[in-house]
Amino acid sequence: MMNKKYILAALALVAAVSCNERKSPFARDVDNYAVVNIEAPDLSGITDNGKEVLNLYRFAADEVNAIYWEQYFGDKDTLLNGISDPVQRTFAEINYGPWDRTTGKSFVEGYADRLPGAGFYPADMTKEEFDAWDNADKNSPYTLVRRAADGSLKAVWYHDAYKEHIDKIGNYLKAAADITIKPSVAAYLLSKAEALKSDEYYESSLAWLDMDDSKMDLVIGPNEVTDDQLLGIKRSYEAFVLLKNETHTQELMQYVSRIGEFQEDLPGDPAYKTFQPGAGSNIFSCDALYYAGKANAGVKVIALNLPFDKDVQKDRGTRTILLENIINAKYNYIVGPSGEVLLEREAAEHLSSDAFFWNIVFREVAHGLGVKETVDGNESVEETLGSVAPTIEEVKANTAGVLLVCKLQNHFDIHHIFTKEDALATFFSSLVRAERFGEGSALGRANIIIYNYLAQAGAFQRKASGQYSLDFKKMETALSDLTALMLKVQATGDKAFAEEFESTYSKRNADYDADRMNLGLEGIPADIRFNFKH
Repeated sequence: MMNKKYILAALALVAAVSCNERKSPFARDVDNYAVVNIEAPDLSGITDNGKEVLNLYRFAADEVNAIYWEQYFGDKDTLLNGISDPVQRTFAEINYGPWDRTTGKSFVEGYADRLPGAGFYPADMTKEEFDAWDNADKNSPYTLVRRAADGSLKAVWYHDAYKEHIDKIGNYLKAAADITIKPSVAAYLLSKAEALKSDEYYESSLAWLDMDDSKMDLVIGPNEVTDDQLLGIKRSYEAFVLLKNETHTQELMQYVSRIGEFQEDLPGDPAYKTFQPGAGSNIFSCDALYYAGKANAGVKVIALNLPFDKDVQKDRGTRTILLENIINAKYNYIVGPSGEVLLEREAAEHLSSDAFFWNIVFREVAHGLGVKETVDGNESVEETLGSVAPTIEEVKANTAGVLLVCKLQNHFDIHHIFTKEDALATFFSSLVRAERFGEGSALGRANIIIYNYLAQAGAFQRKASGQYSLDFKKMETALSDLTALMLKVQATGDKAFAEEFESTYSKRNADYDADRMNLGLEGIPADIRFNFKH
């Protein structure tokens, strides 16, 4: 049974749908993304200069939005102006193109289904042609592949392809650097402006990690590779404008000094977890004020662990950012209500918003653990595993994260907040609801893989009622085994096994489809979209 607050939330969503929207065949698709208001932040502790810096961050993020439309799809105006149904147009805006991100299928007449290479490569280019192409720049995360006039392949650097937008972003960042009162902020913004013009990000990444004394943060640039499902190389532009919760950040920072301990706590062969994260890692708790580009497309991320550059991670570390207002929204709108529907009463009693938060904390910490290079040959895991790398990484981070939370319970760090069973039950609720993301993304495939692996291990039973009972002991053991396996795959760079594993375990089944239907009938959205208020 859904409790009263979840029922009221669902009714509010239904009431928000207009009569016109109900008539559209895309109404249900749009309703699957609940509208979450991002309220104007409390800036009482921010100077006038700081408020202007935030405005400039937003302007820069808008340019990133324009870049991402071009990068992922092409001409935004041509697409949207050609759609007469306003609800269908909204769905295209949610997906940043004519393809449903959960399936990759086209929902706009005249457009074929999404290509694995999105807009990064020529539509007719094959992997074999790419492999045979002798070009030093082709494997850069920051080049597009295009056809030359004679039909051959050519590489175009991002900073050349999007020069007009990059120049505007640079001007906004330099203007913000001129007025900020924080030297670390100015240093970061100037370094990032230069990095965007050259597509060399090492120095700006160090400057970003050094910028730890500001209440505001701007994450901007090409980061994620998950859109490139052909080769797993090219990064997508995104931006986050953030406001730090300093009290919660201080609480989280106590765990930074224990990164090495967390690495040792991971299961499996010690040879497969030899990477030593840099000592400059930090953890921030922030409220998100604005998302743009890849960050705002389809399923919304609730935490970050950056930079992805393995050299930066080794030399300095990473920054984990918990997007606290978004985490709360996802739990209240989706994870909690889903658990009430999906879990039998005994398991549902273990649902916990605190457990959800800490599961997310350590999922992101886990992204910085394991290995970044293969143990034989010292080659990049990302490059060695290619297009399957993002899925394997998502599986590892999700399973390792909840295991670390369980170990913290053993260490008595957070046992007073929630129990190990709370962590596992909440993880399972989030896992099953996230299967609705489908096979069209690395995150969706990762969740299906974990579900199928747990099913094979007997970690749960799905009853005739459609509700699940959980075996917490078997679940923890299976999660440990799966984490160890993913660490081994990454460390050995076994691409053939990784591809076979993904193919075998990422298949939907009848239970998946039934769960999806049950959640839909209860009016529980699959994810959220934003209404940004200023």
